[in-house]
Formats: sequence, C-alpha cells, structure tokens
Amino acid sequence: MKDNIILDKSFDFAVRIVKLYKHLCDDKKEYVLSKQLLRCGTSIGANINEAQAGQSKADFIAKMSIASKEARESKYWINLLIKTDYLNINENYVQLLINDIEEIIKLLTSIVKSSMENR
Repeated sequence: MKDNIILDKSFDFAVRIVKLYKHLCDDKKEYVLSKQLLRCGTSIGANINEAQAGQSKADFIAKMSIASKEARESKYWINLLIKTDYLNINENYVQLLINDIEEIIKLLTSIVKSSMENR
C-alpha cells in the first residue's frame, strides 16, 4: 500500500496533540485553551481521512479545505499557549509542533490548490 504523507503526518500530529493536552491538564492545570487545541488538532486528520472517501472532487476539496482551516486554528492555539507561558518556545517538543503544523498547512494548501486547478 502506498504511503499517504498528509494522512501520516496529520495522524502523528493528532497523537502529539492528545499527549500535549494530557500534559497541559495534568501538569499546568490548563483546561480551556488546550481543549480548543485538542478539538482542532485532532480534527485535521479526521477530515483528511474523510476526504479520502469523498463522493466527488468537490467533496474531496471541501474536506481538505476544512482540514486546512483546522490546521490554521491549531497553529493559532499553539501560538497563544506560547504567548501565555503555558508552552515554552525553547522546548524541543514545542519547536517540533510548530514545524509540524507549518508543514501540514503547506501540504494542505498545495493539495487544495492543485485539486481546484485540476477540476
């Protein structure tokens, strides 16, 4: 079976977001911002997965566009958690999260754009 980079990356990102959510709740006692990040961070992969079974090209584009919006929202919550000192930008795992979400955003933007051009 052929690897699907965006599916793999979004799944791995979701796993890391779930672990980060546990850490923020257990260690930092932060429940509101982290819940928002949990929702959108895990939604990226769910929408990409749904897109794979899209009933049409338009359905595929719609689901991938939603995944792209969720990725951008995830980046927002990560940055807010950094600015409010719940996350330390100098920590390795935070840098990896930022790099991962930026890469996911770029991939999704490219997928949506090329899919729209090839309608």
